[in-house]
Amino acid sequence: MTESIKPPRKFRPEPFSYHEVVELEIDSLSNLGAGVGRMLLSGSFSEEGEGNWVIFVPFSLPGERVRARIWKNESSCSHADLVEVINHSSSRRQPRCSLFTTCGGCQYQHLDYQEQLRWKQQQVTELLERMAGMNLPVEKTIPSPQPWNYRSKITPHFQKPRPDRDLNIGFLATGSRNRIIDVPQCDIAMKALNEALPEERMRIQQTAAQGKFRKGATLLLRATSESVHTNPREVVEEQVGELRFRFLAGDFFQNNPFILPDFVNYVAGEAATSNRFLVDAYCGSGLFALSLARHFESVAGVEVSESSADWARQNALQNNLENVTILAASAEHIFEQVTFPADRTSVIVDPPRKGCGEDFLQQLFSFKPQRVVYVSCNPATQIRDLQIFDANGYSLRKVQPFDLFPQTKHLECVATLERTPS
Repeated sequence: MTESIKPPRKFRPEPFSYHEVVELEIDSLSNLGAGVGRMLLSGSFSEEGEGNWVIFVPFSLPGERVRARIWKNESSCSHADLVEVINHSSSRRQPRCSLFTTCGGCQYQHLDYQEQLRWKQQQVTELLERMAGMNLPVEKTIPSPQPWNYRSKITPHFQKPRPDRDLNIGFLATGSRNRIIDVPQCDIAMKALNEALPEERMRIQQTAAQGKFRKGATLLLRATSESVHTNPREVVEEQVGELRFRFLAGDFFQNNPFILPDFVNYVAGEAATSNRFLVDAYCGSGLFALSLARHFESVAGVEVSESSADWARQNALQNNLENVTILAASAEHIFEQVTFPADRTSVIVDPPRKGCGEDFLQQLFSFKPQRVVYVSCNPATQIRDLQIFDANGYSLRKVQPFDLFPQTKHLECVATLERTPS
């Protein structure tokens, strides 16, 4: 079945025509949250020729038979929009949010939460096997105590106001890089944020009506125990366990406070062992360096941002942690000021989504710490880096996913590595 709609200029016409509707079984979920189906095709359009052609269908679930409309063919797979679910999975649930599938913030509201956890574990397992050739069993995903209304920070966007259209204040539309969906409420944001959001939206709309915006912008709403903060330069305070952390409202800080104590305690358990010293190599405002200080004789937090290093120092002082030293260092000289004996030292690595840079890894391998605990919000770049660890004498001991981001494709993953004796 094919609609007579003109395809995009760069559309690849094989193996399916533009907007051709196909029927297929979904057998798994990709790490981007889309259903994965396969069709047996023959022909010379792919490098492999005849075989199981992969089709990605967002919002479909394993075990379902669906109809899907093709919108893109690549050299080894196709992408399609879900048209109809013919046979429903027993794990399918009614999404809580009416904007689900339209707003790009969530991918799994239609999937039973226990199944979300199982698939996230499976996706890490598959990445380990395919990218790194490692068959280490991945631990079961640790769930968020609160799978809804858990986010303590949201950043709605709006584009340059125009008199000929409504001002949408919200998040990127599914599959779009620039179209904003209007989001009056968010089911994964904390209730305090949803209570504050209408007033913030009205303020923006009134200001826009007065012609005061020359371009779009990003808003901030961050909830703490005191209130909801909208000024990114405001100093806020967050409590994790017995410690209190001060930082700027717009700065990075883990935004699921409900799972954070268990998450930090797990990292502490993996890093502590019998080692006496700890290096937190991407310490930010000091979450891990300070939280783990009681487990070590001495802790060094290293941070490339001088302002973040200052906050970490103030937080160590405020929490009376005399065994913590915060070092500010450029990316090329992370370990130069660290004087700990490497064979008694654990290192925590918590890089941005892009993973560890080559310069950093070479410094780490030159330092040769006995144990590394690698925390990541992007298992794909983490597992890419694990291959490099393996090549430089580190054995992967354990992989533990944490569901810091229920209802979405995202997860946090903690990998424990030990230096293999030479």
